[in-house]
Amino acid sequence: MTVTPTAPEAPVLDLAPTARAVADVVTAVGEDQLGLPTPCADMTVAALLDHLHGLAWAFTHAARKSPEAAGTAPHADAAHLVADWRSAVPARLDELAEAWRDPAAWEGVTAAGGVEMPGEVGGVIALDELVLHGWDLAVATGRPFAPDDDAVAAVLEFTTAMSVPGEEASREGLFGPVVPVPADAPAFDRALGNSGRDPRRGR
Repeated sequence: MTVTPTAPEAPVLDLAPTARAVADVVTAVGEDQLGLPTPCADMTVAALLDHLHGLAWAFTHAARKSPEAAGTAPHADAAHLVADWRSAVPARLDELAEAWRDPAAWEGVTAAGGVEMPGEVGGVIALDELVLHGWDLAVATGRPFAPDDDAVAAVLEFTTAMSVPGEEASREGLFGPVVPVPADAPAFDRALGNSGRDPRRGR
């Protein structure tokens, strides 16, 4: 499968603010919250943390064009969550943001989780994963989460492109059915709706 939605005109985005915002949510998670459900179907907080740990690794290697990134998609399994997740996940998020600071990461073709894509699309997908799963984790654990405006704009553009007729196959396994959101709603709410998430859950 090849992902080919249109990337933003200025493809080099700074993932660091979003990575830090997600890391803040991760470090605030309590041990007693690991078994809580999240907005992701059949995924507990522990499983989502495991997924964040794996996707950060995969997209770090995608930025570097490393062959390791071309393997299977990051799993989401509570049983595989590393014991030191409170420090390990933020460390990988930092590494991810740093890898995508290199302009070369946004050029050429890369792959992650068995999916080949242009480098610029890979960077946007990495940011999309951080923004959406950061929200998922924050909602599940009752924490605040406010991604920066540039990140929200990029994710809104990406999720909008993935929500038009004809993109159903590309959405499969990535997003759920679109949740209707008013056209004048905040950009983040519209991005969440495009991804199959109900923004009212975060209120």
